[in-house]
Amino acid sequence: MIQRTLHEKLIQGLKSMPVVVILGPRQVGKTTLALEFVKPLLDKPVHYLDLELDSDLAKLDDPESYLRRFENKLLVIDEVQRKPDLFRIIRGLVDIRKRAGEPAGHFLLLGSASKELLQQSSETLAGRIRYLELTTFTAYELHKNDPEGFNLEKLWFRGGFPDSYLAESETNSQDWRRDFISTYVEKDIPLFGPHVPATRMKRFWSMLAHYHGQQVILSEIAKSLEVSHTTIRTYLDILQDFFMVRQVHPWAGNSKKRLIKTPKVYLRDPGLLHSLLNISTFDQLLGHPVIGTSWEGFVMENILNQLPTDWTASYYRTSNGTEIDLVLEFGLNEVWGIEIKRSSAPTISSGFHRACEDLGVTKKYVVYSGVESFPMRSNIEAIGLIEFLRLISAQ
Repeated sequence: MIQRTLHEKLIQGLKSMPVVVILGPRQVGKTTLALEFVKPLLDKPVHYLDLELDSDLAKLDDPESYLRRFENKLLVIDEVQRKPDLFRIIRGLVDIRKRAGEPAGHFLLLGSASKELLQQSSETLAGRIRYLELTTFTAYELHKNDPEGFNLEKLWFRGGFPDSYLAESETNSQDWRRDFISTYVEKDIPLFGPHVPATRMKRFWSMLAHYHGQQVILSEIAKSLEVSHTTIRTYLDILQDFFMVRQVHPWAGNSKKRLIKTPKVYLRDPGLLHSLLNISTFDQLLGHPVIGTSWEGFVMENILNQLPTDWTASYYRTSNGTEIDLVLEFGLNEVWGIEIKRSSAPTISSGFHRACEDLGVTKKYVVYSGVESFPMRSNIEAIGLIEFLRLISAQ
């Protein structure tokens, strides 16, 4: 169930750019996309290198000599963040191959670290590289593939990692997620960036789960873990760089109101959120205090993953509680105010109305847990998640 739009963008990128990078967390299907979907559609041989294998990593002891062997071929390099100095060499080889008449489709790089982290060593590839992100399963993608069999609550509870979502039982899904978290803090994160003790990083990740959908007070967490504020900021950046955490920034326009300026933090995958909070069944989630912010984060992540690149997203909140969960801006002064509600009969606070007046919102929506769309007072439309994602994709 690979995202079709990404599939199309990938093929287009390989036919127009020398280097394409697919980024995303581990276990989302980057290797499957690269080998099973791309290989049959290209008119050149494809060679695969996995830098997690010591045997493949050893081939790059003299990287320039090795990489020169693949003229007129597409070389797929997996887990490229393990060899960041490759980017400098790839630049020279790309220029040589372009002068020889091979303009595109030289390298397909797969990485489990963010564009920002990789760009610390890849800025020299400007004009030669295109970045794409492969996310976990999204609601719109799964519904489009199988409208009758799609289960929104299952995706919300288990999260979108394929092995978790497709597990045969809730127990298997939960076991997979626990193993995934342990592997990330014990093996994956230490391979890249500052060394962080695994037990401390897991504690931090678990504590962060309790701040899901809120402004994080880093000094409080730092005090609990007995480390500095700067160290906690580093931990947060690491989880963001590895696609585990998303920060939604406050609206940054001109306003006479006193605005909250701290980002909201969300764990990007709700299944991992529930595991970190030791919520093992859907019934437990329904009775847990986190249910509202869990649903908010799930909806938020799906919307942001579907958002066109020329749209901007933020949240709006003043010091007196006037708030919009999600502000979407695009085009000529188009401003959408989005409220996210778990209830099947959503109600809207006066703070949302005041916030919409502050920003001059052009359209107002409440994304709720139902499926039917219906009008509410003050020109607000209540809409289900799938229908709202369909609305965005049509823009």
